[in-house]
Amino acid sequence: MSPSNNHSKRLEGKRVAMVMYSSYPDDPRPRRAIDALVGEGAKVELICLGQPDKAKGGTSDTIRVSRVPIQHKRGGKLGYFFQYGAFLSISSLLVALRSLTRRYHLVYIHNMPDILVMSALLPKLFGAKVVLDLHDPMPELMTTIFGLDKDKSSVRLIRSMEKWSIARANLVVTVNVACRRIFSSRSCKAEKIVVVMNAPDSKIFPFRPAKAENSTQQAQDKSFAFMYHGSMVERNGLDLAVEAFALVREKMPNVELRAFGSRTPYLERVLETARAKGMQDVVHYLGPRKLEELVHDIESCDVGVIPNQRNPFTDINTPTRIFEYLAIGKPVIAPNTLGIRDYFDEQSLMYFEPGNAESLAKQMLHAYSHRSELAQIASKGQRIYLEHTWEQERETLLAGVNRILN
Repeated sequence: MSPSNNHSKRLEGKRVAMVMYSSYPDDPRPRRAIDALVGEGAKVELICLGQPDKAKGGTSDTIRVSRVPIQHKRGGKLGYFFQYGAFLSISSLLVALRSLTRRYHLVYIHNMPDILVMSALLPKLFGAKVVLDLHDPMPELMTTIFGLDKDKSSVRLIRSMEKWSIARANLVVTVNVACRRIFSSRSCKAEKIVVVMNAPDSKIFPFRPAKAENSTQQAQDKSFAFMYHGSMVERNGLDLAVEAFALVREKMPNVELRAFGSRTPYLERVLETARAKGMQDVVHYLGPRKLEELVHDIESCDVGVIPNQRNPFTDINTPTRIFEYLAIGKPVIAPNTLGIRDYFDEQSLMYFEPGNAESLAKQMLHAYSHRSELAQIASKGQRIYLEHTWEQERETLLAGVNRILN
């Protein structure tokens, strides 16, 4: 049942400016936040990154999209600095100019970077409230991407910017309890932070109970597919999955590893490794997918794999992909890290030691050889998922927004 069916719309007449250094509607977290705000009666004016296949702007009754002609490109520190700086300048100017002719009740900022909260300074002087949605802790992510020491001056600067940015916000939203602990320990009181997890939109990922595998020999002999989807970057560990797969593939007839995501230089290196190991016939790269398309790919796989490497970022991350697999009733192999163990126990996921190919290979072989156990594992994981559906997380977000507006 939609919220508007059981109470009046809480944000009727409210005007929201939203700024995000990512693309719309491809980035799922801002997309869900916009849908939640619009569903409660708000009108949203969004400033986001441009896309080659999208118009620079678009307007409907409830959302106006302005795409800045900057595209995110992975690169070195200077490249990130230039892109962030250019986008910050343009978004700040747009929000400031618009706030002179219309009243914003709320400015909603998505990191990265944290400093995008500067876009909200003028509207805040005119009375707008500010939400800072911290998708990722920047110090941990930057140390992971660039291999920086946590005490390096540039990392200390990023931590200072985090604290300054959080101080400008009326409400801080983040993705899990591990991140909440980090932000509250160094930047603000815990009471200022609400956790809104990256639960998949149930309209796109409808809940489907896990189905038990037929234990007959015919079922054991049929093809079996592991699946990876997500960003093709080192920290997400597709190379680790390929390495683990190579260790046990001879013990698993009729098996394949399917990978979905946008092409990157890192992906090309991983595929070259697979070819060098003679696995081009069992490691299949199937390209990027929209969220709506991923549902069908997950349905056709047997086990989802989250092969994260061990680093400061993945240690505290709770990947959305876990919930996407579980929503469709698929069991998940995941790294034994704090951000995941905060929610899931050893009965609800198949854990491996992060960064350890042999440990991941062992779980892959176990899943393949014990198919009759997979539905039970997925069902236990689904119990945790059902405590964090988007309907529940959405209500947490809206309650926080409503509180600061009133």
